[in-house]
Amino acid sequence: MARDSQAALVALNRFGFGARGGASGDLINAASDPRGFVKAELVRASGVLLEAPGLQSTQQLGQAVFAYQDQVRQAREAAKAAAPAETPSPAPTEQKPGLRRNLSLNAAATEVAGQMTETKPADNAAKPAPQPLNVIQKTFRTEALARLQRATLATCGFTERLVAFWSNHFCISATKGELARIWAEREAIRPHVLGRFADMLKAVEQHPAMLFFLDNQQSLGPDSRAGQNRKRGLNENLAREIMELHTLGVGGGYTQEDVTSLARIITGWTFAGRQGQLGTPGSFVFNTNAHQPGAQMLLGKSYEATGLAQGEAALADIARHPSTANFIATKFVRHFVADDPPPGLVARLRELFVKTDGDLKALAAGLVDSDEAWTAPLTKMRSPYDFLVASGRLLARVPEDPGAYLNNLNLLGQPLWSPAGPNGFPDTSAAWAAPEGMKLRLDIAAQMGARLGPNIDPLDLLEFAAADAASIETRRTIERAESRQQALALLLMSPEMQRR
Repeated sequence: MARDSQAALVALNRFGFGARGGASGDLINAASDPRGFVKAELVRASGVLLEAPGLQSTQQLGQAVFAYQDQVRQAREAAKAAAPAETPSPAPTEQKPGLRRNLSLNAAATEVAGQMTETKPADNAAKPAPQPLNVIQKTFRTEALARLQRATLATCGFTERLVAFWSNHFCISATKGELARIWAEREAIRPHVLGRFADMLKAVEQHPAMLFFLDNQQSLGPDSRAGQNRKRGLNENLAREIMELHTLGVGGGYTQEDVTSLARIITGWTFAGRQGQLGTPGSFVFNTNAHQPGAQMLLGKSYEATGLAQGEAALADIARHPSTANFIATKFVRHFVADDPPPGLVARLRELFVKTDGDLKALAAGLVDSDEAWTAPLTKMRSPYDFLVASGRLLARVPEDPGAYLNNLNLLGQPLWSPAGPNGFPDTSAAWAAPEGMKLRLDIAAQMGARLGPNIDPLDLLEFAAADAASIETRRTIERAESRQQALALLLMSPEMQRR
């Protein structure tokens, strides 16, 4: 059974989040038909969607955010009016997240997560009362918990890995402000993970969170009515990232002139504000008054002045560009198989992408059907998110609160939905295998071992995780541990848990 166990380990670790502990039988089920085990999730398209109590639509969240911002503004104005006239203004200080208009969701998550740590105050110290959560913090935590629970409970986790991949590909950082990030994944990514790339591209680029993140609501056609009145022009941020990071890739055959042309084409792509003058607050709208009039030349093709349809036609063509097929195939294989993607596999997936008109379900199935995806060694380092989810699955711990996960993700350098730039979190082993990062992982593993180790037999967990695919070195290391607590920490830090 050794060969089947090895294939099962690949199925669970390379394509999913690892085996679940308890009575799941994941490793046994995967060993019986490894490829079928992974591809079974591709059949259940509805299983990618995420619905849970407390999750709201973009429009609902937009209105809630605008209402919250108004409350903060009114509170500030009232406090200022009530302050004695002779009282000098205090020196600027760092305010609590609930008092900031442009709240960083990641900072909010960090602060709230900090309240969830097990650090105990000194016996003679009064325990501070937790601060009430505002609507932004509550929404962030609700979204985070729903995602974590889905990843923990999924049979294999392949579709959740796909969601995480595409969400990082079309990344938005929560640190931008209240309107960023938290809505886009459920509404723009999940519905299209097993659909067409062109449809996902359109949904993402028209989503209010992306428009806000890359400032397209500030972009005005120089010759548009709004541009002439306000003496303000183009913002090329979104157009540049569409071409460089979302579709064609660096060296994909576009020029600066193409970036400027696409920026003109998508002027007017914005979202309705709190007053709702253009539509339901928080919803995507096309503002004709901000759109650059006239035909535009992009990548050698002329696009007639058809308003919103001009931009949608341009996106559809970019989605089908040969450079896009190559960029997506390369990045897809790098994520799932190896830092240095096998050229033959990249070529076949590129051809499949073109042949199926960007069918992402076919792309995922083609990856699973390839021999390279099963024969390449498990050398890629799990990202912090993958590591924490895999650990929770093996320990059969379904999160009831996201605080500990959010806190640990911040410590490990992958704060949830908060990459440092529009290129997302890195996807190579070198980025996550640095000594400091591994030390922090060991600290977290030791904390888990100290808390859960006395009640768990790590050798039993090793059977759930890898069975006879586990290396002799890993098994001996766990057997020689001085305690169950230490053995559990060593298991969580083993190659079988750290590599995929």
